[in-house]
Amino acid sequence: MCGRIAVLASPDETSAFLGVGDLESFPPRYNVAPTQPILVVMSGPQRPPGSNLPDRMALLARWGLIPAWNKNPADMPLLFNARSESAIEKASFKTAMRHRRALIPVSGFYEWKKLPGNRRQAYWLKPRKGGLVALAGLMETWSEPGGSEMDTAAILTTGASADILHIHDRMPVVIQPEDFARWLDCRTQEPRDVAALMRPAQPDFFEQIPVSELVNKVANVGPEIQQRVEPLPEAAPAKPKVEKRKSSDDDQMKLF
Repeated sequence: MCGRIAVLASPDETSAFLGVGDLESFPPRYNVAPTQPILVVMSGPQRPPGSNLPDRMALLARWGLIPAWNKNPADMPLLFNARSESAIEKASFKTAMRHRRALIPVSGFYEWKKLPGNRRQAYWLKPRKGGLVALAGLMETWSEPGGSEMDTAAILTTGASADILHIHDRMPVVIQPEDFARWLDCRTQEPRDVAALMRPAQPDFFEQIPVSELVNKVANVGPEIQQRVEPLPEAAPAKPKVEKRKSSDDDQMKLF
């Protein structure tokens, strides 16, 4: 699962990493949640041989994919993730898997580990080597009944790598730079041709940093939410013993 991300790189770093043209200025974003805009990179129009123009385009999309055929988004759950194992078979994702695969640049993502006693420990997971990472995404343009259009996107997930399983059993699919062109190529690469790219990241690719509950609130958007804390103990806190109060009758002599 991937329900919260952060994007901390500059526009220049982001454009160089993804091989797109100049990007408009944007500030660091420490706590990006579903329904908020995210940067999405897709294959652009086919260029003539010898063209110096970038063959990729960047756009902003709402995080939460709405299938083109959907008439009322309120009637279906928020599709901010798509399971890579079944996306090509699902009505909500199969068209995007075939025609609109995308890259979503992030500096890392957050995940929550369930603990006994209805508690959760938040973790900030970022590339151990630093910098950006590209997550596999899907894009769909949804047309409102009034005629206006909205670009929407989802992040593909897969089974977690062995080192992350203790936190969660799912993680976002990471596309390596050498595979960007292949993943984005929806003209010659069908979903079955890129299935091998939808795998867990190598163990130890992500550093796991326990963070405070500040990240739980979308309103908290500063760097303090990524500060390392001592993780909560695995065992649930013991419930305090409640001593039974003696009844006033207990101190009276009894005939029987």
